[in-house]
Amino acid sequence: ASAAAAREARAEAGRRAYESRMREQEVGADRRRHDPFAGQVPDHSVVHRYARCLSYPEWGVGTVTGIYFTGEGDAMQQWARMRFAAGVRTVPAGSLQFVDFSRPDPGAERVQRFVTAAQHAMAEGEFKLAARRLIYARDAEPQNTAVLRLMTLAFWQGGDLTAAARAVRDWARAERDRPAPQRFAARIYEDMGALDLAAEAAQRAVERGPADAGAWERLGRLRLRLYDRRAARDALERAREITPSVEGLLDLALACQLAGDIGGEVTACEQAVVLAEGGGEDRTEDGDAALDASHGAAAPLLPAAWSRLAHALARTDRASDAVEACERALALGDDPEVSDLRERLRALEPRVLPAA
Repeated sequence: ASAAAAREARAEAGRRAYESRMREQEVGADRRRHDPFAGQVPDHSVVHRYARCLSYPEWGVGTVTGIYFTGEGDAMQQWARMRFAAGVRTVPAGSLQFVDFSRPDPGAERVQRFVTAAQHAMAEGEFKLAARRLIYARDAEPQNTAVLRLMTLAFWQGGDLTAAARAVRDWARAERDRPAPQRFAARIYEDMGALDLAAEAAQRAVERGPADAGAWERLGRLRLRLYDRRAARDALERAREITPSVEGLLDLALACQLAGDIGGEVTACEQAVVLAEGGGEDRTEDGDAALDASHGAAAPLLPAAWSRLAHALARTDRASDAVEACERALALGDDPEVSDLRERLRALEPRVLPAA
């Protein structure tokens, strides 16, 4: 028993020594990263001791302990060693904003400070950091629609869909008559899997922006996923009337197929092929037209359009037209399903003896 206790004591001592060593290494790495001038005499002193770092406004107000210079000539850089609540940080001296405690900090300046820093973080792909900064801006001006819009985008791109949904609801309350927050809400709810809420938001978007064909297409797709075929077809036909797109026409063809309207399906597929071959537009997720200067916007959808047309024609008595559509689809790219369809259609074609 005493030997086992001794082994456990040695193991515990080793574990504590290892953890202590790891903590020391982490502290050393943090010091080397954020406090490279520790132990050095400042090259220049400062009159104003309290300042903010505009690049990291979430650190709050810090104390400037010294100014340091690195490099020579035109490559010389000026650094400020500061002590924040988060610890010692070394930042470019040009990013400092000295604080005058004799006057209050205006809310508009605080919002602009955090919004600018958040935009920089989003440009670098740091969406979670941007969202944290935008929370400070939102607290300063809760009804600022620009802040609410950026916060929605930051949370959404950062993967926090629950927070994005809360932000987009705040944005929608601040801008009740605009379709933009409803479009974002529909897409966020769709990513969350809440299709019923997404369809409701998409419906509000088309009510506020009835001339937006992309919003009608999104509503139609959501209605299809909710098995509301009649409403889906109505929405997709409305989008076709405003500004047709290849994806919207193919979705309309699906709605017609589910409703048993083979003629409507064939017509929609034929229109999609014509639009794709003519360099028509293909809408992005924001409802805007995406243009391809070399091959037209909808060129990547051309094989899918021909394939859908071939399958639609195969459900009619136009077997020769279906075979031709299969040939056109296969000429644009290999597709095993289209190849099988072509072979089955050829087997069904009547064989005619050549003329004597």
